[in-house]
Amino acid sequence: MKQADIYINGIYCGLLTENEEGYHFVYDPEYLKRTDAVALSPTMPLTYVPYEKEMMFPVFDGLIPEGWLLDIASSSWKIDPRDRMSLLIACCKDCIGNISVMPHSHE
Repeated sequence: MKQADIYINGIYCGLLTENEEGYHFVYDPEYLKRTDAVALSPTMPLTYVPYEKEMMFPVFDGLIPEGWLLDIASSSWKIDPRDRMSLLIACCKDCIGNISVMPHSHE
């Protein structure tokens, strides 16, 4: 099982998990209470209900490099290009835009 902490505008907003069933995202309850909370995307509005999908959620998949940059990232970190979760964690700590992905802190 792989997990990543997801941040929006530098604020922790939820947990992304990959397991044998697929991908799961849940917004942090404390984040949902914030008056300035914003959704990750229009397809993932703010809710206490966990999101589940067999494939990587498009909002996260779109953060992963493509083309020659994917080749460089994959070979540098020795990550299979099909291992989307590992690529997301390795490459998306400081993305263009307001979403950041960090290895799960296991608090």
